[in-house]
Amino acid sequence: MQTQTRTRSGGRAARRALRSTTDSSMLPGIHNRIPTCEILSGSQIEKIDAASMDILENVGVIFRDEIALADWKRIGAKVVGERVYLDRALVRDLISTIPERFTYHARDPQKNIPFGGDRALFVPMTGAPYLRDLDDVRRNPTLDDLAMFHKLSHMLPALHSSAHHIVEPYDHAISQRHLRITYSSMKYSDKTFMGMTTSPRNAEDVIEMCRLLFGAQFLDDHAVVTGNCNGNSPLVWDETMLGAMRAFSRANQPVLCSPFVLGGANTPASVAASVAQLNAEALSALAYTQVIRRGAPAIYGHYLSTVSMKSGAPMAGTPEISLMNFMIGQMARHYGVPWRSSASLGGAKTFDAQAGYESATTLSSLMHAGANYIWHAAGWNEAGMHCSVAKFIVDAEQCAMAHRMSCGVNFDDFEDALSAVPDVGPGGHYLGHAHTQENFQSAFFMPEMFDNNAIEQWVAEGAVETPARALQHARKLLKEYQEPALEVSADEALRDYIAKREREIPAADELNQSY
Repeated sequence: MQTQTRTRSGGRAARRALRSTTDSSMLPGIHNRIPTCEILSGSQIEKIDAASMDILENVGVIFRDEIALADWKRIGAKVVGERVYLDRALVRDLISTIPERFTYHARDPQKNIPFGGDRALFVPMTGAPYLRDLDDVRRNPTLDDLAMFHKLSHMLPALHSSAHHIVEPYDHAISQRHLRITYSSMKYSDKTFMGMTTSPRNAEDVIEMCRLLFGAQFLDDHAVVTGNCNGNSPLVWDETMLGAMRAFSRANQPVLCSPFVLGGANTPASVAASVAQLNAEALSALAYTQVIRRGAPAIYGHYLSTVSMKSGAPMAGTPEISLMNFMIGQMARHYGVPWRSSASLGGAKTFDAQAGYESATTLSSLMHAGANYIWHAAGWNEAGMHCSVAKFIVDAEQCAMAHRMSCGVNFDDFEDALSAVPDVGPGGHYLGHAHTQENFQSAFFMPEMFDNNAIEQWVAEGAVETPARALQHARKLLKEYQEPALEVSADEALRDYIAKREREIPAADELNQSY
């Protein structure tokens, strides 16, 4: 039977032009329709919960912070020195007031993100002391490099946030760095972003800058920025993180309560027991956010790695990490709180096969675990020691693919597509059929960073490998980038605030210091 054909408006020239135009429109927030991987039975969830509550009641958690200790005493918790013993009924009551869902509000309201439950977002990596730049050279970053990553975050559709210090800007004093980092996050992207929690005062600066950007009262009932507070496993929360937590929670801004887990080193050498300890640590911090402000948004967090028993080095992409993410997802849903994990982690020193395998394994497990705040989703390499521009680009495309998978199967054109079967008949092909012509761009995801052509064509086109192709794409995006201009009065207020605080904060003898 003869294949039917139909030409789209504009013909081949229009289609070529469409393919050559970069679409940087942000994808909607993730609405994850993939069934979650529930590896724990109901009785096993209860077993983990009981073990965690036993740790909180009988082992206790150290809070190295006088204000936090006074807060716990005020509401009746048992406090002995710096150790707080938390009754399970008290913990359950406190965490019950954490919102299960809320909305992240961006500078551009079209980029607001529903969050919690089956809603999620992708956030790039942060904290790299080195980068691999547009020439794939490993070096110390600058403020301009940070701006470059914020611009790429703005341009890459699957990234829903500009994060904060994707790389550490070494050309600015450590004590003042948080101000410039926050301004860069706000200036070069109109997506949601993260706020520095490197000290309580730094966190307060971030909150004040958010008030200048969004309006003094807006933060009271709108989430606009995310803070991260890392615990010191096993079972310690320090003054720096707790003070930053108070700054964010008092302002009704979400904070990630993140035990820093190196499985086998600061947790037991057991998957189930590690999760029980991590769960206790996370619950203690989540509960404290509600001591600070009842109803404040908070996110069950963790940084999760296992440790090589050969070298002591952290590992990524291992089966145990995937299993723990599945388990943590179940525990977070058991308590009715959103949760965070880390996506494209890896220990490779370059953007090689190891980097790809580790990152893909972790990202896939998170999508099936139902994570909400999917952090470190682009750029991470060398155990977080550097952010690779090339990997940043490819990771973001992997996020776009995961986003497509999370949408599930689309049956909207099922009948139209089936009608092509009798048109083509046995032995035919669908390439020229009208339905194919109408849907060829949207039916199947077509990665731009991977080459699927014949080897002869690949060689004829220069034998360009994935890292080089990604760097070419990064240059193209940066060339096409258009800054989403800040409102003039807000920009002036932010600049004035930065200038004022930089006059107040000592910077002498700090410039170019390393950590």
